[in-house]
Amino acid sequence: MNSANVSKPTLDIRLARSTGRSGRDRMANARVTAREQRELHEAARAQGKSLSEWARDVLLREARRSEDPLFTELIATRMLLLNLLKPLAMGQVITSEDFSRISATVRSDKRKVAQEIQQQYINASPKEL
Repeated sequence: MNSANVSKPTLDIRLARSTGRSGRDRMANARVTAREQRELHEAARAQGKSLSEWARDVLLREARRSEDPLFTELIATRMLLLNLLKPLAMGQVITSEDFSRISATVRSDKRKVAQEIQQQYINASPKEL
């Protein structure tokens, strides 16, 4: 694919992207297929940004993200199940107060537990996975 097939950003987009930013003198590159390049340009255009500005925003957002919300909610579900199933397996009755207490504990601890489990995956050797 040559550059003629990719539309150039409008003057408004080009001017808007430089407003209020400090000078940037480094590049981060990635090789992509022609199809991937079209997808990237379309995503940038949909947000009214040039590809370079859009890509920078996406890369920095991902680099700065400290947690994966989906993983955190998966761990929360696991915590809820484990905290409910153990008393049930032991024949105990779970009251609405017990359920509220367990739910509150899960809500307050899920991020910390998810980070601990994520760290276990990072530190695990390939044999352990």
